[in-house]
Amino acid sequence: MKKKFLKITSIILLLYMSLTFALEKTTVLLDWFLNPSHAPLFVAIEKGYFKQQNLEVELLGPADPSDPPKLVAAGKADIAITYEPQFIIQTKQGLPLAYIGSLIDHPLTCLAVLKDSPIKSIKDLKDKKIGYSIGGVNNIMLKTMLEYNHLSLSDVISINVHYSLSQALLSKKVDAVTGLMRNFETIQMDLNKHPVRTFYPEQNGVPNYDELIFIVNKNNLHDPRWKRFLTAVKQGDEYLQKHPEEMWNAFAKQHPELNDELNHRAWMATLPYFSRDPATFNKKQWLVFESFMKKNGI
Repeated sequence: MKKKFLKITSIILLLYMSLTFALEKTTVLLDWFLNPSHAPLFVAIEKGYFKQQNLEVELLGPADPSDPPKLVAAGKADIAITYEPQFIIQTKQGLPLAYIGSLIDHPLTCLAVLKDSPIKSIKDLKDKKIGYSIGGVNNIMLKTMLEYNHLSLSDVISINVHYSLSQALLSKKVDAVTGLMRNFETIQMDLNKHPVRTFYPEQNGVPNYDELIFIVNKNNLHDPRWKRFLTAVKQGDEYLQKHPEEMWNAFAKQHPELNDELNHRAWMATLPYFSRDPATFNKKQWLVFESFMKKNGI
């Protein structure tokens, strides 16, 4: 009888523990398909850091890159990865979104020309053709970079090349392009024997901003999962910085479609840009960048 009682007690205890310590499922909508820019998240899953925080995290690529913030605002997902400039615009437009942390706390976009071009500085862009794919914030950044170098938009010819930045530059349709990603497309062009010279917005008058951030529905801002989520992401980055090659090999093994020199180099090139502490909020920096956007009519 005593053994039977102990057995029942043990079963009840196990059931209680399984309910108490069940992992909380958390969906994260990526800004694009899984790639080296999401490395700390991959590492946090691979090394079990999310599980240590009692979280079961699922990373989902969007059908449309503009969808994640809208889906989080509609309560269809827990967390979305998006861009600080777009987030500021969307919240001003009334979407119920809130920032909880940063994945990449530095710009990745840049202005580029072919390395064998006679253009050695931004000042050399006078009367030249500059290709862009998306207007809005990118155009404001181009305007600012030109003005920082004593030029204006009227001194250049802006051409919308849609999403063919690299091709437009290679075909000489334009003399420069703005919006090229320094951790991917510049590497891609180098591998194709067409190296580029780059000019960074943060070095030419544009205030620093976060390239990739984590956002949630503002009605769920105080969900206790977020603090644990960011703790795991920080652990993921810390391990990644110490063991980049080991984690690349694990990533390449799980995602053989991305196992090539381009993604390997992108993995290494992105390491310096990840936020060392994703939960840190630089209020002053955000206010400066928001003022920059307002000043330029956005």
